[in-house]
Amino acid sequence: MNLLPRQFSRQLFQKCAIALVNLGAIFIAASPLLAQDFENAEIKTIPVEDGIYMLQGVGGNLGLLVGKDGIFLIDDEYAPLSEKVMAAIAAISDRPIRFVINTHWHSDHTGGNENLGRAGTVIVAHDNVRERMSTEQFVETLDRTFPASPAVALPTITFNDTVTFYLNDNEISALHVDFAHTDGDSIIHIRDANIIHTGDIYFNGDYPFIDIDSEGSINGVLAAVEKLLQIVDDRTKIIPGHGSLSNRSELISYRNMLLAVRDRVTTAILAGMSVEEFLASDPTADFDPTWGNGFLKPEQFLRIVYADLSRSRQ
Repeated sequence: MNLLPRQFSRQLFQKCAIALVNLGAIFIAASPLLAQDFENAEIKTIPVEDGIYMLQGVGGNLGLLVGKDGIFLIDDEYAPLSEKVMAAIAAISDRPIRFVINTHWHSDHTGGNENLGRAGTVIVAHDNVRERMSTEQFVETLDRTFPASPAVALPTITFNDTVTFYLNDNEISALHVDFAHTDGDSIIHIRDANIIHTGDIYFNGDYPFIDIDSEGSINGVLAAVEKLLQIVDDRTKIIPGHGSLSNRSELISYRNMLLAVRDRVTTAILAGMSVEEFLASDPTADFDPTWGNGFLKPEQFLRIVYADLSRSRQ
């Protein structure tokens, strides 16, 4: 295996990151508001345990495990934030980034792959992540086309069910969960430290985006959350795909909200209500103040769940 040499320098990281930002210029120019968000974005470093951190930017949360064996990275943000992400990592450790594992294919979790791949980092993900990144993807819910990623950004090691790493005195296991946020989601369990990175199976404090165009489903998300609840205990620290560092109690609240929404949408569909009639009934008024202030507004979330459950009954 061709691992990143220890003499790899911060300067080279920065050069690669700058190049990647330039490659993303067209994308940024297409959205001035998003460009401004990237320009002003900060990468926050949140210590989780000794040698383990959560990094927060404007995309998905990153997990970072550092130690004598080098750096293990979980997800890597949007491409234009690579330079800032690399600077945040360099402030923690000058060890090489040996592995990055992608929890799924979305660009706010895989955008830094190209930079890391050029630097020699080994990229790992579920089989379906590589398959989707290899071809153009259209997400109808977002009305957006995602171009195929360059070869250097693709995972070079893929797995079907599970894969385990042994680094920095930790056993790190990735477990695939079926048809949840997408068809390629993985839960990352840092077993010895009792820490889990959930990817976008879990949006802490927000209604989740379920990518039904990538075979995601609310029932799959619920099944994945139930699996998580079998793994975690009251001492487990949970890094969600989005939102603040979490715990089992908050994950249970998320599960209960999803169950209630799923059941309400199912009842409406069985009663023959159209999506517009359902939305007009203000069906999540009790949940919206807590969960409806994030990326997805209540109406958007409910339309996705309605479309998902309607599809499953055809």
